[in-house]
Amino acid sequence: MAGLEALMDAAWPAAEREESGGWVLRAASGVTQRANSVWPREPGTDPHALPTALREARLWYRNHRLPLILQVFEDPRYAPLNAVLDEEGFTRQSETLVLVRNSGTDAPAADTGVEISARPPAEWLRLWWSVEGRGDDTALAVARGILERCPSLYALVRDDGGRPAAVGRLAVPVGRADGASGTGGLYCLATSPDARRRGHAARILQALLRAGDARGLSGYWLLVMASNAGARELYARAGFTEAGRYLYRQERPKRHLTGC
Repeated sequence: MAGLEALMDAAWPAAEREESGGWVLRAASGVTQRANSVWPREPGTDPHALPTALREARLWYRNHRLPLILQVFEDPRYAPLNAVLDEEGFTRQSETLVLVRNSGTDAPAADTGVEISARPPAEWLRLWWSVEGRGDDTALAVARGILERCPSLYALVRDDGGRPAAVGRLAVPVGRADGASGTGGLYCLATSPDARRRGHAARILQALLRAGDARGLSGYWLLVMASNAGARELYARAGFTEAGRYLYRQERPKRHLTGC
């Protein structure tokens, strides 16, 4: 998982980042948890040093006007950190599975109905943000910056009326998106609510896997909420299996009493 953690960080790069004592502090104006959380690249084992690291991270996020959130993986390396977070009352939220598979698609031929581009078209962005986004056009601009900091391929499929029906992104943080070998991450798989259960998501997934194979990628990973049974079934049919999981630990807001 340690290697996957680094790839995941590179595939979703925050606008601001700073490393402190093996922890990577990330901020992007509050747009997405991943880009506004601590990645404890080296979680640490000293129970006396961990509270100090938390205090320093808390100050950094306070200066950015953001809550303190940590992305914590299910790994024995994180056990001492989890113990400290439990003691301090950090919440547990957004349990996410990390799924992987090797290269090699089963689809017999290219799907000419799926549009592939090296940058996210406006239609692609609008559909993805309408399904998964949180915020206004300013937040969308921040999100677009996150996407474009990593070489990627973007897939879009239309419905029978020519309207965008589903989208997806293949991030290639190691090498180039136009031919270098490496491992790719599948992100932003989203289907318009009125176009679901018509096979669009499967077409997007297969098209991106095929495009990655054509560029010499050796394997893939993707992230899915543990609670999303439908998506997990889709990815299982495509050959993905669980390699790990993580969740976010967020500091509880402190209630300030006012008045008499």
